Amino acid sequence: MTSPHTLDADQARTRLHDLIVLDVRTPGEYATGHLPGALNIPLDHLKQALPDIRHAAERGDILVVCASGARSENACHTLAAHGITTATLIGGTGAWAADGHPLHHPDSTRNTVWSMERQVRLTAGAVVLTGLALGRLRPAFRLVSAGVAGGLVFSALTNTCGMAALLAKLPHNRPHQGDLDATLAALRDH
Repeated sequence: MTSPHTLDADQARTRLHDLIVLDVRTPGEYATGHLPGALNIPLDHLKQALPDIRHAAERGDILVVCASGARSENACHTLAAHGITTATLIGGTGAWAADGHPLHHPDSTRNTVWSMERQVRLTAGAVVLTGLALGRLRPAFRLVSAGVAGGLVFSALTNTCGMAALLAKLPHNRPHQGDLDATLAALRDH
């Protein structure tokens, strides 16, 4: 599998007015700050949005972004498998912000939603601590902590995260159908 075309933050900033930006993070992450003009289509809703993305790609170049670049790279591979050429932002919104470029922050949700990375850290830590605490009662419970540790190592080696995929299915990380419909309509009008 070939790597998708990439843009760094400065290249993306200079072309931002010519790009259709798709943010594939969860709605909660998107609400914590996104590139100006970005449309939120969570990674697990990408296939549902294929017809609208294909239509938009006929009218302009598409830049796919996420927090660090891993999910957007996966999205680019999915889109390429369906004949849609895209680019990804190297380092994601984290690199964008680190380079001093502005993120759009909806005022009502600025501090109420956690990034997926933070949700994963909390969940992994809580499960490990629970496994260790219960391990004092029954040593077999320590295997839960070992399982999470193994999962974190696997996650780092493969640049994937099964825990993030599970957490993305929680209600606060899911788009409301009306929001997704509005995003797809905006994509069609782009």
